[in-house]
Amino acid sequence: MAREIERKFLVTGDAWRDQVIQQTRFVQGYLNSIEETSCKSSVRIRIEGTQANINIKSLEIGLSRDEYEYPIALADAENMLKKLTVGPIIEKIRYLVPAAIGVWEIDEFFGDNDGLIIAELELPDERTPVTVPDWIGREVTDDLKYYNVSLSKNPYSQWKQHETN
Repeated sequence: MAREIERKFLVTGDAWRDQVIQQTRFVQGYLNSIEETSCKSSVRIRIEGTQANINIKSLEIGLSRDEYEYPIALADAENMLKKLTVGPIIEKIRYLVPAAIGVWEIDEFFGDNDGLIIAELELPDERTPVTVPDWIGREVTDDLKYYNVSLSKNPYSQWKQHETN
């Protein structure tokens, strides 16, 4: 079993753009609804550049959760995204920026989530201290609405102004 440990933050500036070492376009959609009371995981299809995968994550909010990911054929992923997904498709560009520990993954969203930029940092341990650059804003690790699975159901463009603060 794989365990993902990461922290999520809002991005509050453009200074990170000069530090980007790689960028990849992502298109993803979910095959199940998290609104079901018995739902224990999200099941996602994702295309990253020219590669595709299916991903299953436990629906735990916070620093760590179970995660399983397997490659699938690109044509299968494209077909599933067109025919089987629940809610809007998530479109974003992921930028990689070096961090003191690991790499910042900065997701700039488009489509229904245009205007939202979130930085994530995967950690080796939940107690690992994080050095936060000036362009990092409020931490949203424990805020469900900033998770991709939630953005596919309740896109950023539909939030009321007080929800974005």
